[in-house]
Amino acid sequence: MFGKNRNVDEPPVQIVPWTDVWEFAITDEERPANAQRKRPVLGVRAFRVPQGARERRVNAPCAFFPPQFPASSTSSAEATARRLYEDPEGRTLLCAVDEPQDASGERHYGVRDGQGNTIGTIRRIAPLKHALKPTWRIDQPGHPEIVSSAEWAKGGPKEMVQRGAGKLLLGVVQAVADMGAEGGDQPTKTRVLEWRADDELVLTSDGDRRFLVRAAWLDRRLLFAYALLRTG
Repeated sequence: MFGKNRNVDEPPVQIVPWTDVWEFAITDEERPANAQRKRPVLGVRAFRVPQGARERRVNAPCAFFPPQFPASSTSSAEATARRLYEDPEGRTLLCAVDEPQDASGERHYGVRDGQGNTIGTIRRIAPLKHALKPTWRIDQPGHPEIVSSAEWAKGGPKEMVQRGAGKLLLGVVQAVADMGAEGGDQPTKTRVLEWRADDELVLTSDGDRRFLVRAAWLDRRLLFAYALLRTG
């Protein structure tokens, strides 16, 4: 359905409900290369969830970028770019990011659901000189603010595990590396980042494109909005 070079004997990859997402990546890879397929099958660039194993592995879409169509003005084009949809045609709005608002040196991006209700805020905080502090935070009503770790481990994911950054980080690295390893939008270097609400680990991310949710209460739409802002 969505693939650009899908084999006719392969069934279409079905859309995954965004509420069921625990792991996702921004990629155009729909089906990874395998023993029967030398090249990956590409589809539209979307937020995708890895499903299945080995020869049956697929990256199912769960959220879509705006369809490409002419905008009436620059402002309307920018507003459209800050939206995500539940379908590739752009008929059902999933979430939208408001115009940024400056507040005490921070830049706030309100996030709204498909009905226009505010569901949270993405905050960008300018880093201080010589200070290793988080530059992005996620506010979800009813929960402590979500803060990203401020420093990458010099020795990579293994050192982060040894330093107590998380028992499952090596598994996270492998999981996100498997998604798109044979093509698509796979990044060249893996960097693992933790996100916490107080002492609770709620999210692990690899760069700005691959995410593993750790807390059931975390609104996936806020993560989608953050990734949208970071990747453009």
